[in-house]
Amino acid sequence: MKKYSMETVVGIFVVIGLICVGYMTIKLGKLTFLGDDTYTLYATFTSASGLRAGGPVEIYGIEAGRIEHLTIDPKKQMALVELRIKNGIKVYDDATAVIKTSGLIGDKFVKIDPGGSGEPLSAGETIADTSTPPDIEELIGKYAFGDVKKDTQKPNK
Repeated sequence: MKKYSMETVVGIFVVIGLICVGYMTIKLGKLTFLGDDTYTLYATFTSASGLRAGGPVEIYGIEAGRIEHLTIDPKKQMALVELRIKNGIKVYDDATAVIKTSGLIGDKFVKIDPGGSGEPLSAGETIADTSTPPDIEELIGKYAFGDVKKDTQKPNK
């Protein structure tokens, strides 16, 4: 009889351990299982170079969501970025979205200035005012290979 009670205790610990591992997998993998505490917004950019799905979305320097999906908007012929914003964070129709780089050569993310003087955007709407920073690699390439125009005229004496 003692043999079966020991096996039962071990079995309970194994089941609890598997539940804990499953819970940590979902939390660390940023998966949603029982409910979704975010809503979707869209932003269109002329270039989404360097952005990746799963990248952060920041408002006031605080992570407020994640980049869900990148695709091409066939109507506007621009990059369409699907953003998942945490519930409780309001983004207004006068908001602006900019692609930024964390550090000098870090990952790119979307920075949103949420506005505030307009109406709040509801799920599925698009942030109208977006901008893409100049491509640093392109600028360095132009400078390194002499494509930057230099003023070669000498002043008259």
